[in-house]
Amino acid sequence: QQQRMRDVMLLLENLAVQEEATIKLIIDCLYDVGSINIINKKIPQPSANKLVKWIAVMSKPIFRVFAWRWVKKNLAIKVTNWLARKISFK
Repeated sequence: QQQRMRDVMLLLENLAVQEEATIKLIIDCLYDVGSINIINKKIPQPSANKLVKWIAVMSKPIFRVFAWRWVKKNLAIKVTNWLARKISFK
């Protein structure tokens, strides 16, 4: 059972490497939606809101680098653990 879950983890790591462009596009979409929602919620003043949105757009490439590193390091283990919890019976 543990060997099969290690196989799943290796397959997920391979999938992440093969689908790097897709994952980066997903990260971009999540950043766009999330940053706008947070800014609109926290900063209701229109002038400050526009300034912070501009800052968010400028910081997106930096966020993308760190997010990709995190995903590459953690995606396989997080998804494997989640799947293991879904198929286990108590």
